[in-house]
Amino acid sequence: MYEDKTLNCKECGKEFTFTEGEQEFYASKGFVNEPQRCKLCRDARKNALKPEREMFIAECASCGGKAKVPFNPREDRPVYCSECFAKMREE
Repeated sequence: MYEDKTLNCKECGKEFTFTEGEQEFYASKGFVNEPQRCKLCRDARKNALKPEREMFIAECASCGGKAKVPFNPREDRPVYCSECFAKMREE
């Protein structure tokens, strides 16, 4: 019923494929218009609308190094750097 279509991105002008599966998905959601932007431009547009997260610096409770976290650390809870956090998850 559906066939892959080659479309031009209105943002960057590059060609992209509107696949058979994507067309089925659009139809199942009731969308009537074809996408006008390639995946990279859609993702860039989506991310541009998101506010930048404020990051906080804390001392890692395990190794004492610096940890960048997206929340304001409290004194009563330990904070771990990404490496120490990954090691803890493995255990």
